[in-house]
Amino acid sequence: MEYKVNDANFKQEVLDSDLPVLVDFWAQWCGPCHMVAPVVGAIAEKYKDKLKVCKINVDEAPNTSSEYDIMSIPTLAIFKKGEIVDKVIGVVPELELTSKIDSHI
Repeated sequence: MEYKVNDANFKQEVLDSDLPVLVDFWAQWCGPCHMVAPVVGAIAEKYKDKLKVCKINVDEAPNTSSEYDIMSIPTLAIFKKGEIVDKVIGVVPELELTSKIDSHI
C-alpha cells in the first residue's frame, strides 16, 4: 500500500512511523517519476509488513521538499526513526533499490 503524504501529515506518516519509510518525492509533470512508479508500487507490495511506502507530490508539498533539499525528482528517500538514512535520485532498477532497502530493515 502506498500512502499519499503532504506538508500537513508528513511528520505523522513518515517521521513518527515505527517502520522504516520509503518516500517517493515526485510530480505529475515528471516523466521519470512515472517510469519509477511501478517499481515503487512493487516494493510497497513486496515489503508491506516491513516498510511503509509514501508518495509526496513536490508541487503540493513545497515546505517538506525544501526542508529535505529535494532538488531533482524522482528522489526516493529511506527514513528510519525520523531521519533520512539513504537516498536514490533518478530512475533506478528495482534490484538496486531493494538492495538499499534491505540494508536498512
